[in-house]
Amino acid sequence: MTRVSLDDADVRILGFLQEDATLSVAAVAAKANMSQNACWRRIKRLEESGVISRRVTILDASALGLDLTVFVSLRASEHSEAWLEMLNSAIRDIPEVVEFYRMTGDVDYLLKLRVENMAAYDAVYRRIIRSIRLTDVSSAFSMEEIKFTTALPLTARPS
Repeated sequence: MTRVSLDDADVRILGFLQEDATLSVAAVAAKANMSQNACWRRIKRLEESGVISRRVTILDASALGLDLTVFVSLRASEHSEAWLEMLNSAIRDIPEVVEFYRMTGDVDYLLKLRVENMAAYDAVYRRIIRSIRLTDVSSAFSMEEIKFTTALPLTARPS
């Protein structure tokens, strides 16, 4: 994706929307101290350029009974294109996997899971090892979430 230039007004708008995506254009415009039309055009441009990729509602995992956060490290037994597609397909189909990364270093892949309890984690673990051949699967369980945000750091970037 091409890097998009942002001015101070864009950064203000993005900051407000990162905090509360339900704000109306009128509310964002008032907070950003600009007209509704100008604000709407900027939001539209930010959406069309891919800076705003989607608007979502952040759910409270604990309120849904998903009290256990697990980080799962995977070491791959192979790295062929076919194997990678099988892994990607298998992991994409597991709703408890909320984040999935290809890594450098000793670990090939890192997963973040949100599950109800240890039994739910074990079911996901068994599903993973049943669907793809791996060299090692190692898990770490979060004791406390110290910081969680979906907000990205924003600064104006001229073109």
